[in-house]
Amino acid sequence: MNFKNIFLGIILMSSSQFVNGQFLAASDTSESSVRKYKNIINSNKEIVDFIEYSLAQKGLPRHLRNLALIESHFDRNITSGAGAVGVWQFMTSHANQYGLSEQNRNDLYKSTKVAVVSLSNLYKKYNNWVTVVAAYNCGEGNVAKAMQAANSTQYHIFSKYLPEETINHVKKYLNACYATGELQSVLSNYNSSRMNTVFFTEGGTGSRKNDESLSETEINAGFNLTIIADELKINVDKILAWNPGIENELEEKGESSFYLPVDLMPDFLLRKNKILTRSIKEGRKAN
Repeated sequence: MNFKNIFLGIILMSSSQFVNGQFLAASDTSESSVRKYKNIINSNKEIVDFIEYSLAQKGLPRHLRNLALIESHFDRNITSGAGAVGVWQFMTSHANQYGLSEQNRNDLYKSTKVAVVSLSNLYKKYNNWVTVVAAYNCGEGNVAKAMQAANSTQYHIFSKYLPEETINHVKKYLNACYATGELQSVLSNYNSSRMNTVFFTEGGTGSRKNDESLSETEINAGFNLTIIADELKINVDKILAWNPGIENELEEKGESSFYLPVDLMPDFLLRKNKILTRSIKEGRKAN
């Protein structure tokens, strides 16, 4: 590690209190707010226990139960004005991406299993729960556009380019985590992610030394690589070159990390649902 990275690390660690205080603090720590969130959790104990059990099975933190808390208050029959349904407020396109039928969005068991996989995939991509919550609310495409506009992958920098609803959603999540005594864990995770960004992405000491220009997301076996190439106006051979072994990975595991140049990734994320729909209709395997 060179002196520049050590210096950046010292600055980052010394400023963590400032980050916690100004950028990512809970905005409502009132007794009434804490009581409200705790009452909702205590009134839905069986649902909360099942969600926490499902999260633990996937190795995810229990505080993610607070996402369902702010999404729906654990009401499996709720439908938002935008058409999101159930405890996890799945839109049809998001549900279809993971094989959850429109009718099963208010099924607690099935929707929770899908939510856990979705959250796990988002974390693999963003490496911090704050950005995961934002992406869950507004979609990966909007997060990609915000990052591109801000020229930063750090939430407290790019968040001003996100929809106001998403910014407020993250605030609610932090407030809920404060109420459940888990805010510090969320903030520590975020600060750790920021340090990794400095050391491994900006500092250039990561393991993918030849792939600094590539951005990562996740796809499942429903995607057709040829259709991805067609939608992005590139040759499928380039996709295979950026993603060696991806066909076998999709065949054997049903999902895979997916790499594209940083300038192409926003287009892919914005077209992701369309690509999946075409893939399902036209078949998955690349020609």
